[in-house]
Amino acid sequence: MPSDTSLLSAAARPRMQVVNRPFRHWPPIAGREEVARLCRLVRQLTGEMVQLTGDRFAARRDRRRTECHIRQIAMYVCHVELGIPMSDIGPCFGRDRTTVGHACQVVEDRRDEPAFDDFVAALQRLAGGIFNVVKGARDE
Repeated sequence: MPSDTSLLSAAARPRMQVVNRPFRHWPPIAGREEVARLCRLVRQLTGEMVQLTGDRFAARRDRRRTECHIRQIAMYVCHVELGIPMSDIGPCFGRDRTTVGHACQVVEDRRDEPAFDDFVAALQRLAGGIFNVVKGARDE
């Protein structure tokens, strides 16, 4: 029996299929500290990008919501672009692996909006470019 995803058109299939995973297999010397540092940097990069593109003066409730969206997008980029496992991302953000999965699903659902999709794609390109350079310098 065919799977449910085989019945979907190519445009309707989930986008979380990653082709380029620069950090897919973490070297044994890369510990939790390095993963936590990468997650912190992606979170900071996401926050800066949101500030550049968004409204800086938000109400308290909106700020909390914005922080939640920033964290979800950062988790998504860490998992999809950098290939960090969800079980390693969760503790870096003070969350569980299942929360990371939910965050990835929320971001995937919002990628149907063209402006949001462009934002996340730009963030993925930035994170991929920056951390590929860092990884290359570390491996030399």
